Amino acid sequence: MDFEFSEDQAALREAVQRWVERGFSFERRHRLARAGGATREVVRELAALGLTGLHVPAEHGGLGLGPIEAMLVMEELGRGLVNAPYVAAALMAPALLAGAGAAKQAAPLLADWLPRIADGSALVVPALQEPGARYRLDVCATVALQEADGWTLTGRKSLVPAGDEADAFLVPARMGAQPDAPIGLFLVERDRCSVRGFPTQDGARAAEVGFEGATAHCVTMDASAAIAHANDVGIAASCAEGVGAMDALLRLTVDYMNTRKQFGQTLAGFQALRHRIADVKMQLELARSMSYFATLQLGEAPAQRRRALSQAKLQLGQSMRFVGQQCIQLHGGIGMTDEYAASHYFKRLTMLELAHGDSLHHLGQVSASLQDTAGVFA
Repeated sequence: MDFEFSEDQAALREAVQRWVERGFSFERRHRLARAGGATREVVRELAALGLTGLHVPAEHGGLGLGPIEAMLVMEELGRGLVNAPYVAAALMAPALLAGAGAAKQAAPLLADWLPRIADGSALVVPALQEPGARYRLDVCATVALQEADGWTLTGRKSLVPAGDEADAFLVPARMGAQPDAPIGLFLVERDRCSVRGFPTQDGARAAEVGFEGATAHCVTMDASAAIAHANDVGIAASCAEGVGAMDALLRLTVDYMNTRKQFGQTLAGFQALRHRIADVKMQLELARSMSYFATLQLGEAPAQRRRALSQAKLQLGQSMRFVGQQCIQLHGGIGMTDEYAASHYFKRLTMLELAHGDSLHHLGQVSASLQDTAGVFA
């Protein structure tokens, strides 16, 4: 297979890389994290580069680009530790709306919100997880009821990315009080619900969002397939971000080992430590290949796509944990200080391992998908 990127894709990567180097230093990132993690200004800067419209169709003011371009962008944002809700707002939200675009009632919402997502004037994030769901997308206790003048939602969503900065949420809800009712998708504006925001360990923000008879706009009455696909888009993007973060942490660790001296020589001169760096490099390259695999599988049939994305996320989870732990240990005490970038990479890698399902969850998903063949003829 040809893994060479086109000139346009290389130019996109270079543009994001330049912005990270010039506009998003570690000092700025650290300052934002210590101030609580609000990054709406960062989202506006990404919008100025056209990145918030990456997945928005051209007819709605976006670039209409695909998963490979998103992967390249996420690798560079991962290298720069950009703590903005880019995956949720710029990749998953357009994927959700596009997946529901065939519904007749969705047309006005697409025409109203997609151009605003593309130009960065609106921050719309998915609110997919509920308390106790343990990453399962079919666990949904939020209920939608149709009133005389529209729909209302009652329920609660957890760990909503940048929920207290968002303008609206894309919310799955049961179409009625029956526990087996189909899951629909609704757009709820922020002033219709209660939001409690909080900082996360990696310097970003999340929120608990409650709906008590909140007025909602129905996007589609059957959203299970669109939700699953959007979650897979998030998994692939998180894998790519993890590759970028691991790459940067490895470079930081090697530079430290080439300068830090013990017993009269640099740490890089000790053979045992060089072997550990070789193991880290092997895990990084394995993660990179699985990230490519996840991105290339996004257009496949649902069953094949789901298994591939779980396989990739499982490997990335293992690699991120190994690379993070080894690099911190090779740094010693300085690697754990808040003023040094290595600790922030480690925190971000830890959070990415938990995003969209942790390693144990995806191990179960892979195992369930291989029950008939045990993987021998899969």
